Amino acid sequence: MKIALAQINPTIGDFSGNLKKILDFTRRAVDAGADLTVFPELAVCGYLPADFLEKDVFIARASETLAKIAEQTAYTSVLCGAVLPSGVITGKHVRNVAALLTEGRVSFLQQKMLLPFYDVFDEQRYFEPAQQQTIVTLKGQPIAITVCEDAWNDKLYWPRRFYPVDPVGELMKKWPQQSDAPRIILNISASPYWKEKRQVRSEMLAALACRHHAVVAMCNQVGGNDSLLFDGTSIAFDPEGCVIAQAKSFEEDLVLFDTADRSTPCVPVAQDDEVAGAWQALVMGTRDYVRKCGFSKVLVGLSGGIDSALVAAIATEAFGADNVIGIGMPSEFSSSHSVEDARALAQNLGIRFELLAIREIYDQFTKVLHPLFQGTSFGLAEENIQPRIRGTLLMALSNKFGALVLTTGNKSEMAVGYCTLYGDMVGGLAVIGDVAKTSVYELSRYVNREREIIPVATIEKPPSAELRPGQLDTDSLPPYDILDPILEAYVERYESAEQIARTQGVDRSLVEQVLRLVERSEYKRQQAAPVLKVTRKSFGNGRRFPIAVKVQV
Repeated sequence: MKIALAQINPTIGDFSGNLKKILDFTRRAVDAGADLTVFPELAVCGYLPADFLEKDVFIARASETLAKIAEQTAYTSVLCGAVLPSGVITGKHVRNVAALLTEGRVSFLQQKMLLPFYDVFDEQRYFEPAQQQTIVTLKGQPIAITVCEDAWNDKLYWPRRFYPVDPVGELMKKWPQQSDAPRIILNISASPYWKEKRQVRSEMLAALACRHHAVVAMCNQVGGNDSLLFDGTSIAFDPEGCVIAQAKSFEEDLVLFDTADRSTPCVPVAQDDEVAGAWQALVMGTRDYVRKCGFSKVLVGLSGGIDSALVAAIATEAFGADNVIGIGMPSEFSSSHSVEDARALAQNLGIRFELLAIREIYDQFTKVLHPLFQGTSFGLAEENIQPRIRGTLLMALSNKFGALVLTTGNKSEMAVGYCTLYGDMVGGLAVIGDVAKTSVYELSRYVNREREIIPVATIEKPPSAELRPGQLDTDSLPPYDILDPILEAYVERYESAEQIARTQGVDRSLVEQVLRLVERSEYKRQQAAPVLKVTRKSFGNGRRFPIAVKVQV
């Protein structure tokens, strides 16, 4: 059987657009000789619709769209992810299904059994789990169909499992004993990206293929939906665990393989450099977020620092230079080289650059506040007026010209609260909010891999918010090469202060100081723009902590 993996980028709720995309890819697959075209999990409505799943009209449109797909692909066979009513009296009212479409109708449904409930996943909130699974036969060929998480619970691969049932193992027990046909396990997925995820996914699927001596294929969603980034990288393995087909990462693709043709040489899995992968993910995620939200242009406040430079480079790659506007907003505390570096960056990128000096506005603010501030020393209040002026100017330009503001804060700053609410946190998307400062430098060097785009001076100068004379980040924070490993251990792995101090050889009092900053800044993070997720644990709905707490670190 020739199977096509149709790796598409659906938009949540865009039933007509997703329908068109599914029909187009099906025609392409059939023209290429496919007997069956496989689409990702929830391809009909996009993953994950969240509380839209509570709306009857949304479920009705999803059902109608699936029926249209079946009717208009009657000339072939299609396996497609969809959401349908559960039909149960008690329990959740919808189900996450893989629908096999043949001869113009839905001929078989496999409901998702394992509903993830950790990190960014909250499927148990919405879906009714399957109680059983069945082998289906297509053109005389038995096929085991699974939906995403159902393939992620192999007891021989994972040292710790979240579920007592292994759906793939249970399906293999039901495989027809008299069948001489090759075992085929198909998985439709919406498996989000994070660094090293592609490697983990590939190893896990190869292990499944070897264990069950089966052809294993996964069709994964690609694209960005809010904070979640999907890398695609759809892949198929032969029963020896060798790759026989692999789609591209971070773009739509269509790949075919023949389940009976063992003469095809194994294709090695190309493991891209993780820095390059993160770059591609951020570009894709920024492009999809902005466009799916209805914008075509973006604004970036250019300070002359490395964070805003990296965000501007990502935006330019995503939208082209004509659709990116850089705004420099120097104050009396901004160094002359910062403006020069910002201007040089804009020239290197080919983007429009405008300068709006804020000194006069700042003077007016302090003049108005003087009667109340009189007798106090210059401090945080005066410093934060400056980014809040900048945020107001950026939002005014956004309203006037219909361009989305991209915030430029990194994960290290968001972790410890080294950012200003309603100031530099203003904007519609936190592009590098899941990128630690040390990774910002890695990505910036990647940007400059062929020619200088981000000025070398921007990369080499000590980081500074430039909100007071001579200010450096290290005045308030440990050096980033010390800070970032502490944050990774605490934020992503939930290690204790004692563990961190012991394993990293850092003074415990310093670790506790950092951890207190993290806990005190939760109120800021919960008011931040959506963050593009590129690590195992990002700030946002995958990391949930209360604000009003008393925590011993």
